[in-house]
Amino acid sequence: MKFKKLAEYLEKIEKTASRLEMTRHLAELYQEASGEEIDQIVYLSLGNLRPKFEGIEFNLGEKMILRVIAGAYGMELKKVEAEYKKRGNLGEVVKTLGVTSPKADAFRRAGNLSVAEVYKKLFDIAMDEGQGSQDRKVNNMARLLQDLDNLSAGFTVRIPVNNLRLGFSEMTVLDGLSWMAKGDKSLRPDLERAFNVNADIGKIARIFKQEGLKGISGVKAILGVPIRPAKSERLPSAEKIVEKLSVFAVEGKWDGLRVQIHYDKGKYVKLAGQEDLFGAKKRNFVRIFSRNLDNMTEMFPDIAKACESLPVKSVILDGEAVGCDPKTGKLLAFQETVQRKRIHGVGQKAEEMPIKVFIYDILLLNGENLIEKTFRERRKLLEKTLNHSQSLGSGQVLNLADQEIISDVKRLRELMTKYLKMGLEGVMCKKLTTSYQAGARNFNWVKLKKATEGELVDTIDCVVMGHYLGKGKRTGFGVGAFLVGVVDPTSPKASSGAVGSIAKIGTGLTDEQWRELATRCKKLEVNKKPEEYLVDKNLDCDVWVRPELITEILADEITRSPIHAFGLALRFPRLVNFRDDKNLSEATSRKELERLFKLQKITS
Repeated sequence: MKFKKLAEYLEKIEKTASRLEMTRHLAELYQEASGEEIDQIVYLSLGNLRPKFEGIEFNLGEKMILRVIAGAYGMELKKVEAEYKKRGNLGEVVKTLGVTSPKADAFRRAGNLSVAEVYKKLFDIAMDEGQGSQDRKVNNMARLLQDLDNLSAGFTVRIPVNNLRLGFSEMTVLDGLSWMAKGDKSLRPDLERAFNVNADIGKIARIFKQEGLKGISGVKAILGVPIRPAKSERLPSAEKIVEKLSVFAVEGKWDGLRVQIHYDKGKYVKLAGQEDLFGAKKRNFVRIFSRNLDNMTEMFPDIAKACESLPVKSVILDGEAVGCDPKTGKLLAFQETVQRKRIHGVGQKAEEMPIKVFIYDILLLNGENLIEKTFRERRKLLEKTLNHSQSLGSGQVLNLADQEIISDVKRLRELMTKYLKMGLEGVMCKKLTTSYQAGARNFNWVKLKKATEGELVDTIDCVVMGHYLGKGKRTGFGVGAFLVGVVDPTSPKASSGAVGSIAKIGTGLTDEQWRELATRCKKLEVNKKPEEYLVDKNLDCDVWVRPELITEILADEITRSPIHAFGLALRFPRLVNFRDDKNLSEATSRKELERLFKLQKITS
């Protein structure tokens, strides 16, 4: 397929408000694509080159892309910058300047590159590193633009800065694949099952295009490719949990970083540097993924080292990593633990803040997939893999999560009290007879967290939408209040749905938190309100930000609201944490907010 054809499809999709129509356009695109290029088309249309967990970055910011445009079109950088300030969209800048450029005729005649050729050029640019790489990236991007027509160039410049945002996500890709084959969404469950256990959307598309449903049914979890983690639901009380689950396992609920550990003792990898924290120049294959599928392996050399003592050939483990005080062994709060997520100073921080990982599930063992086994069966295999005597106070990095099987309210409350006294958030209650529900949120796992009188049964993970300029003392912070919202994934307005406001927060933050909020928002500022935001004009922010900052918010209750987007608002909201371990897809949804509202009515 010519890249120009792909660009024409992307333009159709960008101009489409209907999710159903968008899905049909994707189905047509996938139908026209060959089996050898469909994975590249899927990645590019999502604004990527490879799956997120592979961590391929262009390392080209907006300022560098403006240099690219200036070089490609033979214009002064100041003129390009002025046009960008005026339009706020790199694609629109290209469309405008491409017409007035001295090379306009050449651009109109361009457009013969194939998708594979453009993909390879972009991939080579992204992989270029070392001395002088920034200049080479700029020059090679400029040359690529000169070989593209204006429409293609307009989409291409938005990919390196992660600003393609065409209004669809990986889930819409699955819908599009189903429509391609059947003309409806009937195959979506089969495709989603495959994607949940092997989170490489391009690979899923290629297998389905080449092998059909038979190929998809054979997709299994493999080492090195993350499994989309199972998620928990909420119930308002211990009584409701016992009523729902009957006989179940109870574990502590840690407030740390979700980690999925992949380990292969028979496969060695060379380390990027001279040696790791422990003096090794190579190690057995280890990958550590976050809850939103980021590769965190290099941030946790202590976890990688601890895997060496596991009595296995290969394994995939699911657990929670929590920082601890090296002197007392006391577990630390999330805001301290999250400091372990860093690129620089990893070794020093590992010494200052040792990590404990509490393992509560096993998904693969010695090459055998365990996802379809019941939780009871998986737990027995996990106990054989980890030493059951390793307790909370031990010096081990990898620890088996304590568990007790119960069936009564009294014991559940006792365990809740026990774990709260240990500094945990609460408890997780898990069905014994179900398989691992990758990527799903259901009542196989139910969380019960501390809730004091006048507070919700759980915190809400909100998206920061923008902020208001401060007055008085807060003038120095640059922020006086901020607006947060939740996501409606069913809306076609954005890749993960619309973001609707639910609270304006102006109190409850320390001076340090106000400063941190201002710093974080500064990095995400945009020229105008994002199209996916649903905000009443009376709540318009002074400064809008991209929907990338997730905050954990606690409130007294959820109330009806005539002004906020979904008819609900938070009463007396306050900031608990910045959740750097979560992205937009992990934020609380409109459906979850409405469910919390109903739970609140049950408990009141």
